Amino acid sequence: MTNKHPFDDFGINLFSENVMKECLPHPVYQKWKTATRKEDALDRPTADAIAHAMKIWAMEKGATHFTHWFQPLTGSTAEKHDSFIEPGDHNQAISRFSGKSLIKGEGDASSFPSGGLRATFEARGYTYWDCTSPAFIRDNVLCIPTIFVSYNGETLDKKAPLLKSAEAISKQATRIVNLFKDKDIKHVNAMVGLEQEYFLVDKEMYLKRKDLVHTGRTLFGSMLLNQWICEDIILVVFLPVYRLLWRKSMKNYGSLVFMPKQNIMKSHHVNLKSHHYLLMRMSQLIKT
Repeated sequence: MTNKHPFDDFGINLFSENVMKECLPHPVYQKWKTATRKEDALDRPTADAIAHAMKIWAMEKGATHFTHWFQPLTGSTAEKHDSFIEPGDHNQAISRFSGKSLIKGEGDASSFPSGGLRATFEARGYTYWDCTSPAFIRDNVLCIPTIFVSYNGETLDKKAPLLKSAEAISKQATRIVNLFKDKDIKHVNAMVGLEQEYFLVDKEMYLKRKDLVHTGRTLFGSMLLNQWICEDIILVVFLPVYRLLWRKSMKNYGSLVFMPKQNIMKSHHVNLKSHHYLLMRMSQLIKT
């Protein structure tokens, strides 16, 4: 009996490019690649083929519904679920997922902020598939990354501006690269590294800070001390005692509160001294 590798299940619910190579006919896959490079539009037959393969893959993994997954101006995500099941010609249930359903959806735009672009009662909002982002399965639902726009095409989400910015960077970067006589480059992908840091805050101390409890970030505190920096708590050696605390917290999550770094360090009037005290306090609790 062979031991299972800890990364064997990594990305198993992602309709990745490797999965598309296996599920799609090669000409369809090549047309999708061309569309992602902005060299050609995605035609309807290609979209139908991708949608069918995506449906088969998702249903094999237990998915029963699909949704256009987008990021409106609410600070969260939004979904509208639809079933793969449709009535057939003889009132029997059949599974169907067309390229039209993959590419475009219609949500209730009146439920989301618009920045005054339209009247509240005008519920015309449309989602469009971002073919550069892979679909994924969550809670037996096929999630399709999309952008969200108004009836007239105004941006109503946070992803469309990001895609426009990436396209602008690609255009100028391609121009610069071509100046160096590398004429084969037609598109440049801007890569951003993922990073997330956390503070470990003792729960007893956390509950005393109502700003952390109710907003998840620091809203008040003392000003910084002169010439005080964070070198003693940032990029330090991960001591065994903290590693032990981390492992214990995984088993008993209620004993600690994990606060993202940007919520602590980048808020106005941040009391870094108090957070340093919290870390020192946590260390003392571990020692005792």
